[in-house]
Amino acid sequence: MAVATNFKTTFEKLESDFETRTGHTLNVVAGSTGKLYAQIVNGAPYDLFLAADRDRPMRLIQGQQAAAGSRLTYAIGGLALWSPNREDITPDTLVDPDIARMAIANPDLAPYGAASVDLLIRLNEYEAWQPRLVFGESVGQAFAFVSTGNAEIGFVSAAQVLALPEAARGGYWLVPRQLHDPIAQDAVLLSQGATNPAAAEFFAYLSTDAARKIIRENGYWLP
Repeated sequence: MAVATNFKTTFEKLESDFETRTGHTLNVVAGSTGKLYAQIVNGAPYDLFLAADRDRPMRLIQGQQAAAGSRLTYAIGGLALWSPNREDITPDTLVDPDIARMAIANPDLAPYGAASVDLLIRLNEYEAWQPRLVFGESVGQAFAFVSTGNAEIGFVSAAQVLALPEAARGGYWLVPRQLHDPIAQDAVLLSQGATNPAAAEFFAYLSTDAARKIIRENGYWLP
């Protein structure tokens, strides 16, 4: 199964619950949505794709590489501006000229990166930040850049921040949903997964109350 990096921690909890309920064992690869999509188009042997956008699952259906009618919005993600070392992260942080580097995910590969750029443009801050941006291949890599000090702040998934122990969260601003395009995350059953009972059962499991409860408790909105 191919899973967008931002959803990896939540997926692991779903995976544990699902395997306990069914006895199936899942094999998972996490990465940026764009990179996983490219791998699937080039024949990577995945059965199920949990993307961080809606566009690429739809393209896979249109290209007959995913089962028609199998697309499901399983979560809606949010952005957080985050620093583990600063307590005063607010919208005003975006006008601080003393911050040398901000990490975001590559907007061409990762929907969270595209949403970050969208937000900066809406706030008229993109040009000011452009020379100070550090791009991660995925939102997970952007998170790593901030957590290791390679960037002072960064736009990451709200779920990544909320998954941290409260004492380790540092400072963060949960960006209001209306300030960027919705990050609707879709899953799709890939063509070769149509004959895999575990993939089909997990796809159905994503719509259950048990799965939706785990997704909601881990910092995502539900469709």
